[in-house]
Parts: sequence; C-alpha cells; structure tokens
Amino acid sequence: MTTQRRAPDDLRAVLFDSGGVLMQPIGGRWNPRADFEQTVLAHTPSITPEQFAAAISAGDHFFAASASTPDYDDYHRVVLHHLGVEPTTQLLADLTREVPPAAILETFPDVKETLRELSRRGVRMAVVSDAWPGLPDLHAGLGIGHFFEAYAISAVLGCRKPDPRMYAHAGAALNLTPAQCLFVDDDPDLVAAAIRLGYAGRALCRDSAVTDVPSITSLPELLHFF
Repeated sequence: MTTQRRAPDDLRAVLFDSGGVLMQPIGGRWNPRADFEQTVLAHTPSITPEQFAAAISAGDHFFAASASTPDYDDYHRVVLHHLGVEPTTQLLADLTREVPPAAILETFPDVKETLRELSRRGVRMAVVSDAWPGLPDLHAGLGIGHFFEAYAISAVLGCRKPDPRMYAHAGAALNLTPAQCLFVDDDPDLVAAAIRLGYAGRALCRDSAVTDVPSITSLPELLHFF
C-alpha cells in the first residue's frame, strides 16, 4: 500500500539515497564487495566459508559502530584480522582494485528512465548517501552520474544520516531550501528525519511494505510531484 500524502507545490529537486534506491549489489551484499572471497583466497587458499561469514559479520559490527563511513582499508583490516590473514599492502590494494562498476553493481530497472524524465522536466537532482568517496565514479560507470549536480557522502563529510549536515550539504549545493527538496530513501527512519528537518520526503518501499511516513513503491511515482 502506497502512502501518498500531498507533497509541497514548490518542490524543485530530488535528493536521492543511492544503495537500495538507485542501485543494488549483484549477489545482494554491499560489503565487502562481491569479489572479496575470491581475492582473499588467491592470497590464502585455506579460508573456509564459515570463517568468511564470521569475519564479514565482524566487519558489519565495525561499520555499524562507526560515526562516519570508515576508511575502506580500515574496514578490510578488521575483516582480515578476524580471518587471521595479514593485511599486506598488496592484498589491500587487490581488494580495492578498480573493476567495472557493472561487474559488481546494477541499477534498478526503473532508475534510468525516471532520472531522464526528471531531468527533462527541469528537476534538479543530488545524492545523499552513506558511502565511500568513490560513489560518483560508480554512478558514472553505471551511466547515471551525469544526472546529479551534487553529492553528500558520509565518508567525505565525516557524518552519517540522519545527521542534519548530510541533508543540508546537498540542499546548499543546489542553493535550495529544505522545503524545495524531496528526499527519497529506502530507510523510512531516515526519511522521517528529513521531514522533521523541513524536507519533503518519500520512503521507497519496493516490496510494498506499509510505513509510518509517506511512501512510494517505485521511482516513477516521483513524476507526479513535478
């Protein structure tokens, strides 16, 4: 069930979360990326699937306890420590080596056409994401980077949503007030936080889950607001 509360009439921009809204990891896991096990096994072939699972869980806890998105090498060191694998310079470099974004990520089917139509209508767009600094390059590799005028990235700003600085950075970059910006995230709590700060907001619930905040079930529903 979609919750369609009326959005303000003076909306000028959409602030998008990235993961879960614009793109998703092939294989379903964000961190570490899909080729992690293969890369580690090339250095240490004896690691078992059970060891990988436990180490990745430790990495999840480290990530969740960080006030901002941690340095990727620091994150890998935590996971490798739990594997009992030495985080050599070469291994860390291999884990972050450049790969085509399309090898590990994909956009949702409704993303590109919606972004094109928003752009055609003159809607300005930015990204507000808990992510590493390379996010704009990933978007560029997926063919969507040119739609966004600004990025508010947690690893760059040193804070994570729902810190008000995340939302404000994107709005300020567009020279727009909160009331002129519609924030879209797949986490209803982060949408609720944005609404409390004066932004319009919609939670993207692709599974049609009911939320306590205004929600949509697909990105093309944003076109009704512009």
